[in-house]
Amino acid sequence: MSELIAKLRDIVGPAACLSRPEELLVYEADGLTVHSARPGAVVLPSHRDQVVAIVRACREAGVPFVPRGAGTGLSGGAVALEDGIVIECSRMQRILEVSPEDRLAVVQPGVINAELSKAVKHHGLFYAPDPSSQAACTIGGNVAENSGGPHTLKYGTTTDHVLALELVLPDGECVRLGSPTGVPAGLDLVGAVVGGEGTLGIVTEITVRLTPIPPRVETLLAIFPDVVSACRAVGSVIQSGLVPAALEIVDRRTIEAVEASVYAAGLPTDAGAVLIVELDGAPEAVAGQVERVREHARSAGASGVEVARDEAERVRFWRARKGAFGAMGRLAPDLYVHDAVVPRSKLPEVLATVCEIGDRHRLNLCNVFHAGDGNLHPNICFDRRDADELARVMTAGEEILRACIEAGGVISGEHGIGTEKREFMGLVYSDDDLEAMLRLRAAFDPERVCNPGKVFPSTRFCAESNPKARGYDRVPFE
Repeated sequence: MSELIAKLRDIVGPAACLSRPEELLVYEADGLTVHSARPGAVVLPSHRDQVVAIVRACREAGVPFVPRGAGTGLSGGAVALEDGIVIECSRMQRILEVSPEDRLAVVQPGVINAELSKAVKHHGLFYAPDPSSQAACTIGGNVAENSGGPHTLKYGTTTDHVLALELVLPDGECVRLGSPTGVPAGLDLVGAVVGGEGTLGIVTEITVRLTPIPPRVETLLAIFPDVVSACRAVGSVIQSGLVPAALEIVDRRTIEAVEASVYAAGLPTDAGAVLIVELDGAPEAVAGQVERVREHARSAGASGVEVARDEAERVRFWRARKGAFGAMGRLAPDLYVHDAVVPRSKLPEVLATVCEIGDRHRLNLCNVFHAGDGNLHPNICFDRRDADELARVMTAGEEILRACIEAGGVISGEHGIGTEKREFMGLVYSDDDLEAMLRLRAAFDPERVCNPGKVFPSTRFCAESNPKARGYDRVPFE
């Protein structure tokens, strides 16, 4: 390792290669603090050629590596296992090109999500994917996890907005996938890389689709006595044929946490839940849609429906929603956030089950989620230093996943599998399914040196399907 670190310092300079224990501490985990592993070193390249040289140096040394963005992920995807090298891409943060005519931008992976929309706003355009961490997360990280956000309901996830990629393969070769038209010449390899969780290579350039800023936006806040009635309102709105830009539910416990934090927005703390609805489009159409949403909300039991009076109030509503995870940080040192997806029609019963699981295990569990597409986000606040509480958290987490699957759902909507949910892949995929995925991965990375130990179960299946695979059943966690 010392010889490899010396080579890495020659590539990026001493200041951009971290190896002291105190420097590596902050890279031991991402947003999922229950899984941690100290990397062998962290390198911070500033351009593609350095990434290529780093990858080749790691290959020569026989050391695995993992790409990392801002570290805001919630599934352990950016953790370096087996003393691997973290390739931190945050210094690759240039917007290389903006084409208003073609409605696209070419960016490096370290560009902050929200900064791209700010940079193209004067063209009347924005970048639609909007994770709650968009003020900090990078577009490269969004590509790895196929991130979504509140506006996924209308605008889709990251994969719907990525046209082309530049990718450094695990052997150091650099390739370009896709095209600025969005139509690939052959197989859709861009579609394989987006959501590939950094297991197929390291993205060094991204061509993204830009979207016109809608001429009118209206944001509504509907107040409900409980989460179930708010869910029924969501089903009623969708069934009517309306497609809002966003439909987000925040329950009472989350409201209380938000209102006691710096994200306070004046939400009613006596409400069982609030539903945030955003509508956008032509002014004539939006005006009628606002009234239709009012009717659906009131019919479902809303005690009141407020429409943001101006941009400042709209921003305040969204600050409360997107600040929910940060507000939870005041309640306990650790936060475990799930992101299973269930059919909208099953939301009321699944949420009742989720809350029952939390109460039965004596946990502080609350819900804030993308109700429009059924993407749940049960939040459990806890202290991992308490072994008994940690055990209860992990047991509850598995029960929640199983309940969502039994309702016809899937185990991840936008956070990815990483290390967190890899052992549950067998609940939704057969051995044949997993083998097909492994064969695709092997086409990019036959030796599995790029982000090993992620996505696939650490069971006999992985070793038997690829005898050359690294030891997935010996992944270290602290």
